[in-house]
Amino acid sequence: MTPARILKIDVHAHILPRNWPNLALKYHDARWPWIDHSGGKHVIYKDGRFFREITSNTWDAQLRIDEYARHQIDVQVISTVPVMFSYWAEAIPALEFARALNDHVAQVCRDYPRNYAGLGTLPIQAPDLAVKELERCMHELGLQGIQIGSHHGSINLDHPSLFPIFEAAEALGAAVLVHPWEMMGSETMPKYWLPWLVGMSAEQARAFCCMVFGGVLERLPKLRVCFAHGGGAFPYTLGRIEHGWRMRPDLVQVTSKASPRDALKSVYVDSCVHDLQALKYLIEVMGAERVMLGTDYPFPLGEQIPGDLISRLGTDPVSAARLYAGSALEWLGLNEDRYASF
Repeated sequence: MTPARILKIDVHAHILPRNWPNLALKYHDARWPWIDHSGGKHVIYKDGRFFREITSNTWDAQLRIDEYARHQIDVQVISTVPVMFSYWAEAIPALEFARALNDHVAQVCRDYPRNYAGLGTLPIQAPDLAVKELERCMHELGLQGIQIGSHHGSINLDHPSLFPIFEAAEALGAAVLVHPWEMMGSETMPKYWLPWLVGMSAEQARAFCCMVFGGVLERLPKLRVCFAHGGGAFPYTLGRIEHGWRMRPDLVQVTSKASPRDALKSVYVDSCVHDLQALKYLIEVMGAERVMLGTDYPFPLGEQIPGDLISRLGTDPVSAARLYAGSALEWLGLNEDRYASF
């Protein structure tokens, strides 16, 4: 008898509409990202200059399904590209932008319910509006949660202004994906793509530490948080972080006494670490029940063969099922019956 194929869910896949409101033109502010499709290319501009060229698999829902099918991956959990966060913007335009992006994500999920689940974006610089948009995402749009950046401006994820957003996410049963953006140190390391190679991992360690040491996870034990890119540097520098927590409680344990190692039991990470040994270590530290398939599709820093690292683990079927889908369903608050027809 042929064994049943394991359901596979990619929790970290980015999407954009082919077109979105050009707020740079509307508000006469070049900081807003906008897209130009002329000349046969698809180019995002931001701050009045080239940001990134993208391809049609960034928005073509059926093309994405076809590409994933080649790797036997069934479901994409889609979220916007971090450049779209626009946390610098004034509240009302930021909400306008977020709503347009969230409407698009929700439409894709409605059109292809067997292949997509969705995470919204919020104007977290305006917490009251962010909570209302979170409620709309969950109640009206039927999304599974939200994606937020690792900080905004000088405000980290332990800041009191952001707590109502996390509190609402817990109450609504919304999954939270923390994604690095505006990488620290970018001004001092402009060469060699270092903000993405070094700063991105540091961003996740910063976000992780702030949520642990700031008591966010302790105060909201039912909050379901995933740190993208394998949690960045946090799992791999856990020994140093925990040592500092023990040796300098006067500096580290000023808000919460929660152990950073114990905090690992209450969060999730994706598998997007690009190295088999790194993934083995991540699973050893976190446990398979806290690690989920994630690819960062469709970008160059993403896993180019989705699911490749997990497939190379050679793990037992139970652990494989957990890594490919079990943890993701739990994080998203979904039932496997939704995808039983695969």
